Amino acid sequence: MSDRIVSWHPNPSKPSFTPPPGSVDAHCHVFGPMDPFGFSPKAKYLPADAGPEMLFALRDHLGFEKNVIVQASCHGTDNAATLNAIAKAGNKARGVAVVDPDISEDELQALHQGGMRGIRFNFLKRLVDNAPKDKFLEVSKRLPAGWHVVIYFEADILEELRPFMDAIPVPLVIDHMGRPDVRQGPDGADMKAFRSFLESRDDIWFKPTCPDRLDAIKEGGQGDPWDAFAEAVAPLVEDYQDRVIWGTDWPHPNMQDEVPDDGHVVNMIPRIAPTEELQQKLLVTNPNRLYWSD
Repeated sequence: MSDRIVSWHPNPSKPSFTPPPGSVDAHCHVFGPMDPFGFSPKAKYLPADAGPEMLFALRDHLGFEKNVIVQASCHGTDNAATLNAIAKAGNKARGVAVVDPDISEDELQALHQGGMRGIRFNFLKRLVDNAPKDKFLEVSKRLPAGWHVVIYFEADILEELRPFMDAIPVPLVIDHMGRPDVRQGPDGADMKAFRSFLESRDDIWFKPTCPDRLDAIKEGGQGDPWDAFAEAVAPLVEDYQDRVIWGTDWPHPNMQDEVPDDGHVVNMIPRIAPTEELQQKLLVTNPNRLYWSD
């Protein structure tokens, strides 16, 4: 088992920030457990098990009430592990699936019954080998009512993806703001480009998440406490406060070289959403509207 990656903190601190009642960790994952939920043969990383019991224990430790569990790339298009976690959570979890674009209507409805409320398209070349825009666009037109599309990409391909994203007929949720270079500051080129994209339609949501990724030492940042992230992201949350949702990103896929303390990750919240009103929208109102509207 020594070749399996551990990317999460073994004993995260208790955050000094207390999330408001009903708060949602709206971006997290589960890994397995590998028995019975195997990993995809195409997976770019092989994580140690990080199953639902671990996720729910962290949820309670950090002061959240619900989770949105996003299908991890290591499981490919087999959503069984994510569906298992949602089922174990009762009504305290929803999910985002990764699907084969040729998925049938019956299979989509089964995912809906299992608690899925969206599908994710991943354009990170280090994680996926093939991202067929034409097939992605076709399946986005066949989603159950109330679903959305989550898209993960890096800032350098935002303009390339614009025509594709413009054509998607359901709301969009952008993971980690499309990974801008936060060291450029709130008025940097990446953040300006992302703001322009947000202005292009009013149903684009985003996650002001992953300071540990975007302000990592190995990325040229300063690391924890991620000051560049806080400075760059707070104005974006203020200006688009009705379209933001937040999550821990636990168990932090591929962050094994710079494992974040989840208590510190939660303490970023009041730095990017300093008022109670903003915190309520970010953590309660917005994610519930997107995932528990039914």
